[in-house]
Amino acid sequence: MRKAWFVPILLIVVFPGAAAPASAAGPWSWPVNGPVINGFDPPTSPFGSGHRGIDIAAAVGTPVLAPAPGTITFAGPVAGHLFITIDHGGGVESTYSWVSALGVKKGDVVVASTLIARSGAGHPGGSVPSVHMGVKLHDVYVDPLDYLGPMSVSGFIRLAPLLAA
Repeated sequence: MRKAWFVPILLIVVFPGAAAPASAAGPWSWPVNGPVINGFDPPTSPFGSGHRGIDIAAAVGTPVLAPAPGTITFAGPVAGHLFITIDHGGGVESTYSWVSALGVKKGDVVVASTLIARSGAGHPGGSVPSVHMGVKLHDVYVDPLDYLGPMSVSGFIRLAPLLAA
């Protein structure tokens, strides 16, 4: 009797409009240290509903830092709220929404960890203050988590004093 052999096949499906993360010299740093409270939910069409980024919980007024080097291409109000866009080159841009104060202006060149803003209340109507971070690759929103490196847990660790016996 002959044995049947099964060969695994890898099938890769590419959806129109989907974009793979651009290769970077290394992972980006987090703009604020906090948990992701709302993840990326790509729209099915350019003007469809979805969540074009991630929301990172942060107390109002927390420094928002540039995750990687780039040039500020927009910093200002849109419909009464403050927004920032950084062009990182290679067709990659990052965006920051619902900030309470700007630390940069259009044309500024930033390096990783440059103060670009102060966090605000988050999405209008939201109950948890946060920073919305989006990433676009060739004008298509992609998941920011594909660019961010591991988050430092140092901001979450609280040491208790040792009590003398």
